[in-house]
Formats: sequence, C-alpha cells, structure tokens
Amino acid sequence: MSALAERAETADGYRARRTLPLRVELVRQLKRRRTLVMGAILALLPFVLVVAFAVGGDPGSRNGQVTLMDTATASGANFAAVNLFVSAGFLLVIPVALFCGDTVASEASWSSLRYLLAAPVPRARLLWSKLAVGLGMSLAAMVLLPVVALAVGTAAYGWGPLEMPTGGSLSPGTAAQRLVVVVAYIFVSQLVTAGLAFWLSTRTDAPLGAVGGAVGLTIVGNVLDAVTALGHWRDFLPAHWQFAWADAVQTRPEWAGMVQGTAISVTYALVLFALAFRGFARKDVVS
Repeated sequence: MSALAERAETADGYRARRTLPLRVELVRQLKRRRTLVMGAILALLPFVLVVAFAVGGDPGSRNGQVTLMDTATASGANFAAVNLFVSAGFLLVIPVALFCGDTVASEASWSSLRYLLAAPVPRARLLWSKLAVGLGMSLAAMVLLPVVALAVGTAAYGWGPLEMPTGGSLSPGTAAQRLVVVVAYIFVSQLVTAGLAFWLSTRTDAPLGAVGGAVGLTIVGNVLDAVTALGHWRDFLPAHWQFAWADAVQTRPEWAGMVQGTAISVTYALVLFALAFRGFARKDVVS
C-alpha cells in the first residue's frame, strides 16, 4: 500500500489535500439511514413532550419546590430549555457516539477502508475528514433539537420570556442568546464522548463496539459522579459538569462551572483524539 502511495504522489495532478474532500464525506454520511433515523428521533421529541403535557396536564411544583421542568409550558423558550434538560444527560450522547464512533469502523466493516488508503488518501487526511464531519453532524443534532422545540413550544404555549424557576425572567432576545450558549456548552461537554467514540472507531472493525463502548463509558462516568464518597475527585469527571449550563439560564448567570467543565472536557478530548491519530498512523489496515 505504501508503494502505491509513493507512485501516486509522483503522478501528474495528484494532490493529497484534494483527496476525500469534506463535501464528499458529508454527503456520504448524510445519505446513511442511521443519520435520518437519528434526526427523526430528535425532531420528534418535542412533539412527544407536548402530547405528554397535554395528556398529563401542566407540570406543577412538587413539595413546594419549583424546577425548570415545572416551567415547561410557560413559553416556547421554557419548553426548549426543558427539552435540552431532559436530553442532555443521555439522548444527546447517542448521536455524538454514533456519528464519531461509526465513521471509521464502518469503513473497516465494509472492507472499504483499505481501498480508501490505497487510492491513496493519506491516513491523517482521512481521519481529519471523518472527524470534522462527525463533529459537524453532532453539532447539527444538538442544534436541531432546541430549534424544533422552540418552534413547537411557541406554537403550543406562545412566544414569551424565559421564566426562571427561582423567580424572575429573561426577555425573549436574551433567552435566545442564552440558549445558544447552552447548546455550545453541551456540545463542548460531549467532546469527551466524541473522543472516546472516535478513538474506539480506529481500534475496532465493529461499529457497534465503538458506539456502544463510548456510550457505556459515558454512563460509567455518570455513575461514578453519583458516588459522593469520591469527594473532590468527582471534579475531574466530565460528567460532573454536564449540567453546569443551567447556570447560564439564570437572571445573573454564573460561568465558573462552565469554564471548569470546558477545561476538563477539552483536555480529555484532545488526549483521545491524539491517541486516535497516533494509533491509526501505525495500524496495519487489512480490511
């Protein structure tokens, strides 16, 4: 395979940077059935919640405590925030693990990976293309949910300010800006899952193993974060900061938790991405 690459690099018109362009990889991934199914699930969630509130009645405070869930029907902005709240812990983990964990392993399972490298597509170029598209589609999934939820919530409950569970409210314009910050933070906090999935994808020929492994390890992180006996060691777990975005939807936002969560997530993700590139550069690709 290396001999083929050396001959191709001397061929007229060959440019390594033009192999496997992002638009080609993006179109390939968008046409896959799992992409359409994942998009449909995220788009349907707001409709499911609207029906649930219609059947079960408006949410109310329990034991005298008002939570974000209790304000779900106050406005479209509240409904969008609640959709993010109920999905950030697990549902939004799945598209990230799917898009980043399935991307390389699926090529290996189809026995097409070796043909891509024999084209030749440089290994680093192939990984960069697949990682960029995987992260882009993960971000698109996270944007799709609140956008649909905001539209559905506005149609069902009206356009209005974001009501705070603790009192006070944010104007619609300010609420929209805060929701953008929330989506951005959720995406950054999921970079650890993306890194795990992508690294596993370069290590196995089984897409389900890469996706399931990333989801499983994320769940383990959530379980460990629930073990209060770990004390301050939990601060080093990405799961410990996954809901720090709630501080952004307050009358007076607090950024300390989001800054710490961002630092932890980016650090872990960079290490995992580096391991993926390093290991794939030395891997003997036979499938």
